[in-house]
Amino acid sequence: MPASKPTDTIAAIATPPGRGGIGVVRVSGPDLLPMAARLTGKPIERIAPRRALLVDFLAADGRLLDQGLLLYFPAPHSFTGEDVLELHGHGGPVVMHSLLSRCLELGARLAEPGEFSLRAYLNDKIDLAQAEGIADLIDAASLQAARAAARSLSGEFSRAVRALTDALVELRSLIEATLDFPDEELDPLTATDIVPRLERLRADLTRLRTRAREGSVLRSGLTVVLAGLPNVGKSSLLNRLAGEERAIVTEIAGTTRDAVRETILVEGIPVSIIDTAGLRETEDAVEKIGIARTWQEIGRADAILQIVDARCGITPADQAIAVRLPAGIERIIIENKCDLAKRPPGRHLVHGVVHLILSAKQGAGMELLHQELLRIAGWQGHGEDALLARARHLEALAEADECLAAAHSHLHRLELAAEELRLAQQALSGITGEFTADDLLGVIFGRFCIGK
Repeated sequence: MPASKPTDTIAAIATPPGRGGIGVVRVSGPDLLPMAARLTGKPIERIAPRRALLVDFLAADGRLLDQGLLLYFPAPHSFTGEDVLELHGHGGPVVMHSLLSRCLELGARLAEPGEFSLRAYLNDKIDLAQAEGIADLIDAASLQAARAAARSLSGEFSRAVRALTDALVELRSLIEATLDFPDEELDPLTATDIVPRLERLRADLTRLRTRAREGSVLRSGLTVVLAGLPNVGKSSLLNRLAGEERAIVTEIAGTTRDAVRETILVEGIPVSIIDTAGLRETEDAVEKIGIARTWQEIGRADAILQIVDARCGITPADQAIAVRLPAGIERIIIENKCDLAKRPPGRHLVHGVVHLILSAKQGAGMELLHQELLRIAGWQGHGEDALLARARHLEALAEADECLAAAHSHLHRLELAAEELRLAQQALSGITGEFTADDLLGVIFGRFCIGK
């Protein structure tokens, strides 16, 4: 995608594919009034800015394509900062493609994914964090995630980043002035407020990182794999978590042959639960394939729930599975069927590993499991303050934090501290797009849907 401001006209269907009562074709570019006049047969002076006009949409030979509403938003007071037309017609695929084809005949080209939002960014209508907030709001999997994305879209995340950046600029200016005009009779650290300023800055950044991490959990969620021997209750646990019979449950070992996936919400956090084939030695060719896929899913998981039978405890076969589980992935032992074992629900630690005693069939102890999933996700229950952050945002905030820590350690050498503060400012500015590589823009906006 181009990094410079484009001068051509783009068009795309802005509503989802398929049939609907209403569909929208969006057009953005320079001087669109002549196109609107040719498209509708209305004189230019009849097309008023920001007012819905009932029109006939006409083909090149004057045939009626559709009847609907035309909205005209003149530059720079539009989403993209350019002239924008919105054609609101009937939402059938044939009608929408006819209107889009007519716009292409009149000189527009088909927009690339995310190109409308890219133009808004290039024309300084939104910054990069706000642009990503648009995509995150569309993709939000929960009400909490949607609210966090809306905060980013409204500019709350960007304002917090800019406040940190402004404080960094002031601190850099103070240090640079100290370096340029040294007073040999005074200690610059005691004669100025460099140290308390830096400490306040680090505290503010820590708070912003906490809000961003919470938002990242809302956005990406968790992937949790249920693993264990056959007939320990993996499918029953999936059904209990999902609140419906998603997996077949029988007394026959090896019933589950392939992964069964279900996404649930735990306090607004999307958790993808994957039920897998029971892990055991088998001669069944189909079951072998299912077991191989189980190990693949385990390797990609954020957390593993190893299910065991509470009546038997940890058997040698369970231990053999445990030693094969990949290191670095959180593992929780679920001692299931506590109702049959006559044991109360509970939580305890064994050699640093969490054990949960519960009954998937009866539902006893499920709240304990929900709390453990929230703990693994790093959720602290501050969702109303979260900012929906992406991996690159978290990386930039972490980089800035490291630079501030380095600056603090270099206060005896202010020229080194000044350089670390410059690097911290650069990292933060990458979040809003003030310092962003062109290839990164292509990656970010290329993931948007067409029409946004």
